[in-house]
Amino acid sequence: MTTKYNNVYIEDTYTVCGNYESDGPLAKYFDKKHEKDLYFGEKTFEKAEVKLLKEAVEGILNKTNIKEEDIDLLISGDLQNQIAASDYMARDYNIPFLGIFEACATSGEGLLIGSTFIESKKSKRVLVTTSSHNMVSEKQFRNPTEYGAPKHKTATFTTTGSVAVLLTNQKSKIKIESSTIGKVMDLGIADPNHMGAVMAPAAGEVIAKHLKDTKRKASYYDLILTGDLGIYGKNILKEYLMTNYNIDISDNYNDCGTMIFDLDHQPVLAGGSGPVCSGLVIFGYIYKEMLKRKYKKILIVPTGAIFSPTFTFQKETIPSIANAISLEVEI
Repeated sequence: MTTKYNNVYIEDTYTVCGNYESDGPLAKYFDKKHEKDLYFGEKTFEKAEVKLLKEAVEGILNKTNIKEEDIDLLISGDLQNQIAASDYMARDYNIPFLGIFEACATSGEGLLIGSTFIESKKSKRVLVTTSSHNMVSEKQFRNPTEYGAPKHKTATFTTTGSVAVLLTNQKSKIKIESSTIGKVMDLGIADPNHMGAVMAPAAGEVIAKHLKDTKRKASYYDLILTGDLGIYGKNILKEYLMTNYNIDISDNYNDCGTMIFDLDHQPVLAGGSGPVCSGLVIFGYIYKEMLKRKYKKILIVPTGAIFSPTFTFQKETIPSIANAISLEVEI
């Protein structure tokens, strides 16, 4: 389903990153950088992630000089069981709250929901946030890093950080132009260490659907940017689109998971992942470059593997989801 928006804009963004990300190639674009350990002054990694989210919310409030009562709706999601980081963050703010989950595609889902509330005139300002924490995710979905379990080269490295995006009905330089809601895809892959292969088909389907519904060619966009397919999933997506839809995105496509880290010098295997991976790249780097008009039309496609470790242990395959959101610079 594709929706055109006439009155949804990005008022501003705020990004917070961890120490691995602060050593990466995009570090200068992030608003706040943690450069020491992954506890951030807290006693547990889970509480550290809650702190990251609070920093993003406080950051955007201070940056835009608005108060929490000026926000009609807070939307947030993360990877912790029962989106705990978002819940514990939201309890400290007197803002109506929607907790959401689409794994690493959560930021896209939040933008879709927030844009719909604004376009329907139910809200004037919506704050969309998300986070992820490397140690929390490793413990929950794989093994605690203390186990020292070896990883396959196709595995990705969960990004640590948080992002806040303030949506508004007031005109700004960057507009959310349209969106396409994707379908849950499952091509029978059961390997939790190859998320790129799991998520690439969902990304391919929603990109093809978006281009068909909008009657656009891939070249309409200065950049098509997927969430966190990594170096292997990135190639799978290009082949998937060409084989199934004769769509060539090789000239204007990149993946956030291959951009957030220095793949040649940082120990991140196939690249970055996690809900905040695409968030940091898009609303740190891409957003600021759009303000400079380096990019004018961007199609962002956050991707997520929506699986449960319990089902994986029961030999189930892994489903995936992706949504597409078009961002355009207002002339």
